[in-house]
Amino acid sequence: MPVITEIADLKRIYERRVPRMFYDYCESGSWTEQTFRDNSSDFDDIRLRQRVAVDMSGRSTKSQMIGQDVAMPVALAPVGMTGMQHADGEIKAARAAEAFGVPFTLSTMSINSIEDVAEATTAPFWFQLYTMRDTDYVSRLIQRAKDAKCSALVITLDLQILGQRHKDLKNGLSAPPKLTPKTIANLATKWAWGLEMLGAKRREFGNIVGHVQGLSDTSQLSAWTAEQFDPTLDWNKVAKLKEEWGGKVILKGILDAEDAKMALKVGADAIVVSNHGGRQLDGALSSIRALPSILDAVGDQVEVHLDSGIRSGQDVLKAVAMGAKGTFIGRAFIYGLGAMGQKGVTTALEVIQREMDITMALCGETNVANLGRHNLLIPEDFAGRWQDGH
Repeated sequence: MPVITEIADLKRIYERRVPRMFYDYCESGSWTEQTFRDNSSDFDDIRLRQRVAVDMSGRSTKSQMIGQDVAMPVALAPVGMTGMQHADGEIKAARAAEAFGVPFTLSTMSINSIEDVAEATTAPFWFQLYTMRDTDYVSRLIQRAKDAKCSALVITLDLQILGQRHKDLKNGLSAPPKLTPKTIANLATKWAWGLEMLGAKRREFGNIVGHVQGLSDTSQLSAWTAEQFDPTLDWNKVAKLKEEWGGKVILKGILDAEDAKMALKVGADAIVVSNHGGRQLDGALSSIRALPSILDAVGDQVEVHLDSGIRSGQDVLKAVAMGAKGTFIGRAFIYGLGAMGQKGVTTALEVIQREMDITMALCGETNVANLGRHNLLIPEDFAGRWQDGH
């Protein structure tokens, strides 16, 4: 067994093990990928304040996200097609998250369905909703999440229209993969992945196939999906969805202080500062750079979480010390899942927790609740001197 000391170790195994189109789907951003790169590299500009001669015993990474106890302030982000990264990927990731004590978020575009994951787990999970034009389908989806006892609805706001990701178009991304000479050649080198896939519960979008009238096979699926994202989504619709759900709502995809204020108005329980992992608007600010202005705008009136760019426990600590109440990891857990299935997701969570715990101790803190900007050295112009045209 290889010695895993950091998330990058899992990524190397993941790249060897998973078909190219699914590796590229995970490991890419839109257009030039500037925002995708900045999401991670901008964390490097923040330094940590080392403190010494502090009693470091009795440390804890435990925290809360939307009133729910968590082993550390980290949730597994919704990632489409997780079940193509590893057979029954959503089930395995959800089980790992449950055992570890962190929330798992199931994507609308998952391979395993809401019911599959609910059947395989005992802890309530969160469900991420894409708003579709087919309002009847959306209502039924919300009801299915309620029936599955999902404890929060995560509404994604930044995918009303799909950002162009060059690699996905060039690879002909689909679930299951279309068999072209190029994909067959690549799949032939990923036989362990293929053997596991043969025994998978599902190989197509479980929340959609069989739940939409007249959509019975995968050939129609990509066309239906591409046409379904709702370009008319506005704050009134968000308020109606919140009302229809009737439980805790997290709004994901906030990158601007004005939008954060609107999220506050519609009564969100939490907002996620996110640029969709750099997969939507290329050229947008990284999430960590956008975080300070959003915290200034909404303060502690709504819980603020951060997503996009987190690859280590130090990144989690920096985001929390800046003022975020929680973080979401997507790629970091997908690397683990693709590399080693459920055990890999657990390993990714262990790596992040260990890094966070050691860093916290060396910064002179023993509890997540005590982290703050006093633990950081932030460049004076970190948020940037931007003119926004006002």
